[in-house]
Amino acid sequence: MDAITPKNEIARAEPVKRPSQEEAEEAVRTLIAWAGDDPAREGLIDTPKRVVKAYEEWFSGYTEDPVKYLSRTFEDVQGYDDIVMLKNIDVESHCEHHMAPFLGKAYVAYMPTEAVVGISKLARVVEIFSKRLQTQETMTSQICDAITESLAPMGTAVLIDAVHECMSTRGVHHKDVSTVTTQFTGVFKSDADLRNRFLRMTGRS
Repeated sequence: MDAITPKNEIARAEPVKRPSQEEAEEAVRTLIAWAGDDPAREGLIDTPKRVVKAYEEWFSGYTEDPVKYLSRTFEDVQGYDDIVMLKNIDVESHCEHHMAPFLGKAYVAYMPTEAVVGISKLARVVEIFSKRLQTQETMTSQICDAITESLAPMGTAVLIDAVHECMSTRGVHHKDVSTVTTQFTGVFKSDADLRNRFLRMTGRS
């Protein structure tokens, strides 16, 4: 985890100076003590190490470049000129306000021009942006922008539906509320029929 990308930029930012693993583990011990427990008791001795290891996985998106995954395209599409869409992509992210998880599904589509990208790469882009501290609104925009800027399609559409634990496990404690965000560019923004077709394909229209 060497660099942090600003919310509204796809390009990698200047590297942020990161604390050492030992410093990160000590910060976890401080939080355990602040919560009211003894970080030296048997059940918690290895917790700081486990937490830091989990953070490396949860926030691995800071070390990944989505443009790299979208750079290899295929032009032999036999004249295909309709929507390319991935449904039900898992979203596992963390709210930047409380560092609480939010979990849901992403629906990503684009209208290709001359080339298409491997479908797994679209899912990978969602994963990269989700494995950062996020707001759902920002993440939706980032995914859409990455596809638009890398593939130059006729249009891009992104919908994310997620449940935020910062709302379900604290604060207002509403457990059955999901948040839906959308972003449209190009023909998906200008053509209401195409946009509605995308929404129907997500099961939301």
